[in-house]
Amino acid sequence: MSVAVPALALMLGSCDALGLGNRRAAPAAGLAAANRSDPALSGDGRLLASLIEQDGRLRMILQEQDSGRQLPLRHWRGHTPHGSPTLSWNGRYLAGLVQQGNQRRVVVDDRLSGRLWRLPLVGAGEPQRLSLAPDGQRLAVEVLRDGKRQVQVFALDGVLEPDQPAGRSLLGGGLGP
Repeated sequence: MSVAVPALALMLGSCDALGLGNRRAAPAAGLAAANRSDPALSGDGRLLASLIEQDGRLRMILQEQDSGRQLPLRHWRGHTPHGSPTLSWNGRYLAGLVQQGNQRRVVVDDRLSGRLWRLPLVGAGEPQRLSLAPDGQRLAVEVLRDGKRQVQVFALDGVLEPDQPAGRSLLGGGLGP
């Protein structure tokens, strides 16, 4: 415990050094923070995906942080409840869980091309949580199978184009000689 206290003090000190001090982040405009859960920010911090309860079901929403504007998610309608949102670096890819019939499905929405990818899970089991790599090239899925939790990692390269931070080249372009 003696190690944790200095680490906490160091983290709090770092917040002060960054000028954050006791300031609080302002809640996103337009949607009640009390009804929201399971937040996921894009790598660049521009977009926030989260779940909101409406009519007794969880529904995914995607919101621009600067303007507070809610973005349309046409592929997500009609398959509620939703769960476990995760975003790529620029928010091109939004992955999550949808209910289709009596099964939960893993889907990846390519918001640039308008395509929806459904990922087949190996063996029986129910997906619980997701984590998408910032470049969109890998997706980790926690699956509950026979009371045990397992993690499957899907390679999406060759299926999805990389979602790179602004200014990064896909081929070469490094600082080398």
